[in-house]
This record gives sequence, C-alpha cells and structure tokens, in this order.
Amino acid sequence: MDYPKDIKEKAQNQIANCNVEGFLSGNGNENAKLMFIGEAPGKNEIITHKPFTGRAGEKLDENLKQINLTREDVYITSTVRSRPYKKIANKSIKDSPNRKPNQKEINAHAILLDYEIKTVNPLIIATLGDTALKRLTGKKFKLTNDHGKLLKTPIYKQNNGKYILTTNSYYIVPLYHPAAVFYNPKLKDIIFNDFDKLNSYLTKLT
Repeated sequence: MDYPKDIKEKAQNQIANCNVEGFLSGNGNENAKLMFIGEAPGKNEIITHKPFTGRAGEKLDENLKQINLTREDVYITSTVRSRPYKKIANKSIKDSPNRKPNQKEINAHAILLDYEIKTVNPLIIATLGDTALKRLTGKKFKLTNDHGKLLKTPIYKQNNGKYILTTNSYYIVPLYHPAAVFYNPKLKDIIFNDFDKLNSYLTKLT
C-alpha cells in the first residue's frame, strides 16, 4: 500500500528512534473483505519485502488454501512494519535475532495501521497472535479465551499520541500466529478449526 506522504513521514520520524530494521508495507487486495494483522516482519520479510514468508508464510498459505483463498484475495499487514531486533555485542543488525516489538515501536507504527484499516475497511479483521489483538482491543479480550470467536467491538486508534476507541465497531476474529505450531504442535488442530470458523463467518456476513 502507498501511504500518504505526511503519514509516512510522521511514522518514519518516530521509527528512526526505535531499534528496528527496514520497512515493509502492507500487501494484498486493498478492497479485501478479510484483513490479517500480524506482529512484525522478521529477517525473511525484510529481505523479500513480502509479509509472512519462510515457514510461517507457508503455514498461512496452507490455512488460506483451506478456506479457498489466496494472498490476492486478502490484505496482509502487521502491527509494526519494521523488524525489531535484539542488540547483541559484536553482532551486526543483520545477524541479530528477531524479538517482540515493544510499546514504543507499536506506537511509532500505529498511524500506518490506522490508515490501512480505514482505507481497506475490511468486513473482518483477523489478528494473528496476541500483539495484534492487544493493539486493537487492549485488554478486553485474551487470545487463549477468545481465539476463533467472532467479536464485534470498537477498536483503538491513535489520536494526538494517545489511543481512543473508534465510534464504530469492527468484526474481529482472534487467531493464533501461524508460527505458533512450531513451538506448540498441539495448536495445529485448533488453528485449523479456527480457520474453518473464520470461513463460516465470511460466508454468513457476505
């Protein structure tokens, strides 16, 4: 997605003060009914300039195929658009490991995500992982309790450096991050079932 100049410049000025690498725009169908929001790009994504590549991307592609969709049918973005890295002595940024984004980095990229949601205006937003869910809903919902559910709720957007709730509500479906199965294989069936539920919600609402 091409962001307006003023929005991109404001975000870049804030990003410059964060320990992050590169920049990856959201990608996909800007008229999509379904938007996926992940956490942040990793090393692979910064190199390929494509969201969700590598093993996590393969899992996401499998899940999309499961519900008869492709990347061209959906819009994919992330809470943070640059790769957060862990500083390690005597290692370059390129060789430093990925890490979870902190609140400062989430705040720096918030204006971009708000713009994407407003522009795409999807029927359903599927959050991939806990970071994206909290960014949109705060502490109202928990991934472990609410995964696979169709939630209708206002979401948080940034306004003059603070977060406020939108006046309108959005359909949110919390999902586990595709990479979660690598750390917890027991989630494989849960993720499969949650995507089936997501498909039923899309059918019901369209």
